[in-house]
Amino acid sequence: MANSEEKTTHPADTAGSGETQGHPHKVHAPKPRLAGTPARRRPSNAEEKPADPDKKQAARGAQFIGLVFGAYVAFLFFSGQIDEFVSAFANVEMKWLVGAVICVCLYFLLGTLAYVTAVYLDHDSPVGFRDLMAVEASGNFFGNLTPMQMGALPSQIYQLTKAGLSVGAASATQFTRFIMFQFGVVLFAGIMLWAKLGFFLVSYGDIVILNLLVFAGHALELIGLFVVCLCPNFVRRAGSGILRWANGHGWVKNYDKWDEMINVQVSQFSSAFRRSAANIPDMVLTLIITMTQLGFLYMVPWFVLHAFGIEADFLTCLAAGSMVQLVSTAVPLPGGTGGAEGGFALFFGPMLGTSATAGFLVWRVVTFFLPTFAALPMIGLKSSHRESIYHRVQRWTGRGRGSAARASRGGVAYKPKKTGAKKVVVKKAAPKKK
Repeated sequence: MANSEEKTTHPADTAGSGETQGHPHKVHAPKPRLAGTPARRRPSNAEEKPADPDKKQAARGAQFIGLVFGAYVAFLFFSGQIDEFVSAFANVEMKWLVGAVICVCLYFLLGTLAYVTAVYLDHDSPVGFRDLMAVEASGNFFGNLTPMQMGALPSQIYQLTKAGLSVGAASATQFTRFIMFQFGVVLFAGIMLWAKLGFFLVSYGDIVILNLLVFAGHALELIGLFVVCLCPNFVRRAGSGILRWANGHGWVKNYDKWDEMINVQVSQFSSAFRRSAANIPDMVLTLIITMTQLGFLYMVPWFVLHAFGIEADFLTCLAAGSMVQLVSTAVPLPGGTGGAEGGFALFFGPMLGTSATAGFLVWRVVTFFLPTFAALPMIGLKSSHRESIYHRVQRWTGRGRGSAARASRGGVAYKPKKTGAKKVVVKKAAPKKK
């Protein structure tokens, strides 16, 4: 099978081709480009534009979350806990809640920074910092309002293409970010289980085994992703065989769609990851940023506990926060509804005591409702320039001062292409003797 890896195209690369999809056109000489000015990328005619995020699905998710929040309030009234809820809030220390909000803000900024590390490697990438903020915000918004965060991946690819990347380049960036985030979640939870498993078994009993099973499920999912990335031929053959067998029994709807996913998208997913994984330092840096990002999210309950005047062990809160994350992401409902409530009640309910309901609502507002709806206006952010992040950093640090000066004087950066022709040396004729 032919390699289906997509390549990022530059306008200057296609200008010199004689035909496009069988239609001849006049050949134009490539124009010289100003130093430090990136060429804006556009997808080739063979590429399909990614679909616009499913806003209807997100709207349904928002309605569902609104109903859930209404159910929270109704539960307080009909269970007779409204008085306890109000009294619990009477003595809340706001400085700790401010700390919790800052943690969520840092979680968002570090998520954006993880994208910056990927984009920085491409010196001519047209994607700016505000573009990447829109990418991260889109993932938060559509991910939180769709079951199992399925809306995050396509919405972020769509945002990257809007910023100027080709579909192939956007997919490479997003697929790598997705795998590294999942790897960070599993690695963080594994470290916390290793550090606190004994405490969890003594404090919470056999129910912790459920968390271990959920952790094993996430680990198997991650292993499956690596198999797809590293063994695409095996995955295509096995998937095609299973698909044909199922189709023969009449169990498959939209056969062509599933066949394309197996035979085309698997190759694209694999090639995209391999291109990014070729730079090991970048992958390690992205993982470190992701682990730090998750740490800020998991320490929010620690701030919530202190807001209600409850002392708690910091490492225990980190470990419990990671377990709650595993449980909530395993529930196929928007926002992990059901898993978030059950996980928080299991791990943090005994610590909060009578303030458990109030503590849960505060934690849910800070970690879910606030970032979800705060992300909505940021989806429309767009960088006002096409200068790459790499060139901007070089200019700010003074290392790109020479090229910037040439550009300001109207100079061009032009490097002639090397050809196989030998260099002809013209010798000067010797002067005639008089």
